[in-house]
Amino acid sequence: MGAMERPAFSSDARKRLYEYVERNGTVKRHKLLDVVSLPSEEFREHLEGLKSDGYLQEEDGTLEIALEFGAVTEYETDDCTFLVRPGRQADFDGLIDTIRDVTAAETYVVAETIAEELLYEDAVTRHNSVKSRMFFVATVDGDVVGWTHLDLPQIEHAQGTAQQTIGVREAYRGNGIGTKLLARGVEWAEANGFRKVYNSVPITNERALEFLTVHGWDTEAIRRDHYEIDGECVDEVMMAYKL
Repeated sequence: MGAMERPAFSSDARKRLYEYVERNGTVKRHKLLDVVSLPSEEFREHLEGLKSDGYLQEEDGTLEIALEFGAVTEYETDDCTFLVRPGRQADFDGLIDTIRDVTAAETYVVAETIAEELLYEDAVTRHNSVKSRMFFVATVDGDVVGWTHLDLPQIEHAQGTAQQTIGVREAYRGNGIGTKLLARGVEWAEANGFRKVYNSVPITNERALEFLTVHGWDTEAIRRDHYEIDGECVDEVMMAYKL
């Protein structure tokens, strides 16, 4: 299945199988058989069909949705070696910790909201008929130290624009990790037919605004008094990058 292809199924049984896995992030094969109430042979037939069509993938008896987001890339600096790769369900705890680390030091309301969505839905990647959500992560020695997130609406009139967030733990800044993550998300959006990505940041987050500006993003709009931070009304700056 292509990353932005809307799910389409040849039977209601395959749709039910996919939707259960999509909602839950990962599901053990034996548990999926229990919840969908299909005869064993029919279950195997539909599951193998979903896997061969690229909708689901399985590893050691655990199923998750399969989306092709690109390869793993290694970068080396004087201070560290890091990987940038597609996020997966196994990154869940590391993503939450990293987002909270970033938002504890700097106000980044959209990223805070994404962390809450992750916790509520208990799934890193989403892909259904309404919306998709994906992550690329940066890791050092297997630990998540940064992320970029793309929120990808599936509604026809909004499909050309993606919302992007990005963050790197304070201890790992200065190694170019944020630049590589930002570029990875933008490159993926462009390759998948998007015409624009945007990032909404409180005007008080000067570091984020400077970072985006240096990398070619423009201020597209300002929403006055959009946030209330520490008892004061704060503007939201909507930054955009046209592809």
